[in-house]
Order: sequence, then C-alpha cells, then structure tokens
Amino acid sequence: MSKKSISVIGAGSWGTALSIHLARIGHKVNLWVYEKLLCEQIKETKENPIFLPGFNLPNLIYPTNSLEEAIGENNVILIVVPTNFIRNIAEVMAPLLNPDSVIINGGKGIETNSLCIIREIFKQTLSPTCRFATLSGPTFATEVARGEPSAIVAASEEIDVSNQVKTFFSSPSLKVFTSDDPIGVEIGGALKNVMAITTGISDGLRMGHNTRAAIITRGLVEITRIGTALGAKPETFSGLSGLGDLVLTCTGELSRNRQYGIRVGQGEKPHEITNNMKVAVEGIFTLKSAHALISKLNIQASIIDETYKVVYKTKSPHQALKDLMQSKTTTEFVGIKGM
Repeated sequence: MSKKSISVIGAGSWGTALSIHLARIGHKVNLWVYEKLLCEQIKETKENPIFLPGFNLPNLIYPTNSLEEAIGENNVILIVVPTNFIRNIAEVMAPLLNPDSVIINGGKGIETNSLCIIREIFKQTLSPTCRFATLSGPTFATEVARGEPSAIVAASEEIDVSNQVKTFFSSPSLKVFTSDDPIGVEIGGALKNVMAITTGISDGLRMGHNTRAAIITRGLVEITRIGTALGAKPETFSGLSGLGDLVLTCTGELSRNRQYGIRVGQGEKPHEITNNMKVAVEGIFTLKSAHALISKLNIQASIIDETYKVVYKTKSPHQALKDLMQSKTTTEFVGIKGM
C-alpha cells in the first residue's frame, strides 16, 4: 500500500520503538512527546535518551510537544501512554480528531478507578464515528527497534480495521496477525504484567524453574478466567497476546515488571523501589485493578491475590508463596468458559 502519515501519541520506550519501526518501512510519523525538554532533546540529537537510548530516530519521525500538531490531518492515531493517563489525553484529543480516524491502542493496562480496559475508555471519550483497534503481543521495545524478527496481533471487532492495521505495521521483521477479540487481546496484554511481577518475586526468592513454570501456567488460567468473564474468547489466551506475551514477560531479562518483582523477592520494599524508578512499571497499577476485578467478578485467582498482598499489604513474599502452595486445588480448567 502507499505510505501514510501516522500519529504516535506517547514517546516512551514502546511508542518510540514503534515509531522507529513505522519510519523504517516508509511511513511519516508525528511523534507526540509529553515532556517539553525531552522533545527538544529528541529533535536535536535524533535519539530518545530517557526511554530508548542508543537508537537513532529516522528522519521520517517528527517529534512535537503539541497534540494538535501531532494529530494534524492524520486519520491513523496510535496511542501509547500509561493507562491511567489515557482518559485525560483522549478527552483533549477528541475535538482534534478527524471523524473517520482509526484509533490504535498500543498500551497494556486496566484503568484503576473505573476498571475499564483501554478500548472502553476510547469508546467513552472519543467520537462514535472513530474506529478502534488494539496492537499487542510478545514484543520488547528494544528488539523491535533493532528490527529483530517479532510477531504481534492487531485486534478489532471490525475485520477491515484489523486488516488495515496489519497492512500499516507489517514488515519483513514484524509479522502481524489479526483477531476479532480485542477484549481478550487487551486483557492478556494487561494481566501478563501482573504475572511477570509474581515470577520475578519467585526468581528473587531463588525458587527454581518448576516454580516459575507453575506460576506462568496457573497465571494463564487466572487471566483466562477474568478475560472470559468480561466477554473474551478463551482461545485468544493461547495465542500471541496471551501465552506468547506471558512467557516473554515472565522470563525475559528486559521485562521491567519481572525486574521489579525480583527486587521485591530479594527483600526491597515495594514502595521504595517505585520511588526511585524513572520509568513506570505498568503491572503495579494493573495489579490493583486486577485485584478489584476478581473481587467484583467473584473469580478465584490466588496468584493475583497473594501478589497484591505482597505489593500493597506488606505481606512477606516467603509467606505468600507458602500460602499459595496451601491454597485449595480444583480440576485444572474449572471456571474457564469453553474449556
């Protein structure tokens, strides 16, 4: 297809990496940078020194601190900002958007107060004439920026929209699959960060591979229970945005959520870790939302419950693991629709 001009809202590591990818395949990218000083640095050095250092930004990337300038006349808008800031940004963006805009969510989270997934926030704040999609899967920002072979999912209730997103992003280094289950894709992408914190805690406690495998496998069950209760298809969680992203984030050294969990498992206080971090760990906020969701939906999710107690209730990681091992077991797939 002919190359397009695309707006990327958010210059964190993932937003910057996707901008590099899009520019590499010939698209013009208007990159909105929240921090004014950082925007000037990116313009001068052609590098994002805070969120993605070491990568040269192609000339087709145009950084700006103005949302109006970033959106311009573009009708393809990729939003990659922390979940709890999305509602405010979407409300500011709403009058600036073209009525036929395709809005692509590149974030992974659940809003803390409302327990809304990101597509619900968009539907509540943006024009009903806009069309929505989600882009998610097992992808570390630095590896996408380097052009290493990766696979991802474009999900929308409208198949022509997911196919359109597939066409925008596909390249020899990025294989894009489509899905008609944006709820499942978003839930998988959000809750895998919670499980990465848990596996990190286990690794920090110097537990073995058996423990990690058990957390990943049973964590997938808990993710699927929540997702299907919200209307997702169970098979989505065996795909790239479910199992694929879960395995990557729970085992990869580049996972911020896992690294945070490791430090908790090694004895650092959860709140002290976050006080000294420059980059947000999305899973910390998603954990709070997930815990509220399992209570609201009356879902058994022992891993989420115990991880919440460690991070927010000062429970000892050793005691949480002990209690997790003593929790009642059931038939393996009980409570998962369609399985």
